[in-house]
Amino acid sequence: MSSMEEYRAAFDERVFDVLRPAAHTVPALGTRLAEAGLQPDDLVDVAALDRLPVQSKDDLIDLQAKDPPFGGYLAPGTKIRRIFQSPGPLYEPEPIVDDHWRGATALEAAGFGSSDIVLNCFGYHLSPAGVMFEEGARVLGCTVIPAGVGNFDLAVRAARDLAATAYIGLPSYLKALLEKAEEQDGPPLRFERAIVTAEPLPPSLRNWLEERVPTVRQLYGTAESGMLGFECEAVSGLHVPDDALVEVCNLDDGSPRLDGGEGQVVVTVFSAHYPVVRFGTGDLSAFASGECSCGRPTPRLVGWLGRSGEAVKVRGMFLHPRQVTAVMSGIPSVSAYRFLIDRVDHKDVLRCEVVPAAEGVDHHHLVTEVHDTIRSGLRFDVEVQVVRALEAGAAPVTDLRTWD
Repeated sequence: MSSMEEYRAAFDERVFDVLRPAAHTVPALGTRLAEAGLQPDDLVDVAALDRLPVQSKDDLIDLQAKDPPFGGYLAPGTKIRRIFQSPGPLYEPEPIVDDHWRGATALEAAGFGSSDIVLNCFGYHLSPAGVMFEEGARVLGCTVIPAGVGNFDLAVRAARDLAATAYIGLPSYLKALLEKAEEQDGPPLRFERAIVTAEPLPPSLRNWLEERVPTVRQLYGTAESGMLGFECEAVSGLHVPDDALVEVCNLDDGSPRLDGGEGQVVVTVFSAHYPVVRFGTGDLSAFASGECSCGRPTPRLVGWLGRSGEAVKVRGMFLHPRQVTAVMSGIPSVSAYRFLIDRVDHKDVLRCEVVPAAEGVDHHHLVTEVHDTIRSGLRFDVEVQVVRALEAGAAPVTDLRTWD
């Protein structure tokens, strides 16, 4: 495709054939159109979608709280295979559709196929990431080891004993697995290819991994909207999919940027079961100029350029100041706190500094209470440190990481 205008126009037919009828039956989509002064039959092309405000994850969380469990976005009669819970909480249904999150294209571009034994190191509990990638691998005929996260020694053992040829997960987790295997007696892990995501992949880490794994490719996506970009053999940006409309939009008014400038990644997924329309991921990016040498016609995102909102991603999961406040307000023995995120040896480190509400508090008991509350309420392991005071106006979450 020679221009962003042509890329957008390629989805006009899907707007008319999928979203127009969905707006007649999906309550939340119909309401959203009405609030923008539109009727369902106005959805005839992508230009009509531009009149809808961008919808954020926080918007979806609020809608689900008012109209549980899915905020009115699930089409009547839709059969669901699974329901997931992302931080917020935000509930995500998985309709009974092959490769609902459309991950197979990215895996195939990285060389995954029916002969691969894949160590899948994303979570399988509540979070959809593990299943998202397993479904894509299943379409390609791969054999999957559902390692998940946390079972570190067992994952190394399984990868070695079962001769795993491919890896899916965080890049930092892949590094840790390879290092662990190198420290042990026995043969090294023999991954031939890896798909990594949910964390930045700085050149220093990429170079380290590629010395041990011949093919390392990045994928970009979200739990709400599935796969949104993937690297090809040229490793020159992230090709957007040809079955979901991915745009970069102005932060002020949500209008699409057709000039290659930076903005928020906004996506529309053409699903009659659970239509995701003009969803703002909160991620910043821009489209790369020129065509890719691989010959794929879809445009490319230059990569992740930061966040537009308050939420930050830690170890592949979002941490939102609003969630932090809700959880920490339930600990009366803490008078003040702050979360600090840092990065050490390509691994995220999360620390919570707390000020006791009264003198003489048993610090060991307080640390245990705070740690367990955060683990239960936010699903993060955290290092808890008791301090005497915090500076006035300290933000609930501070990101200290650099990505060199």
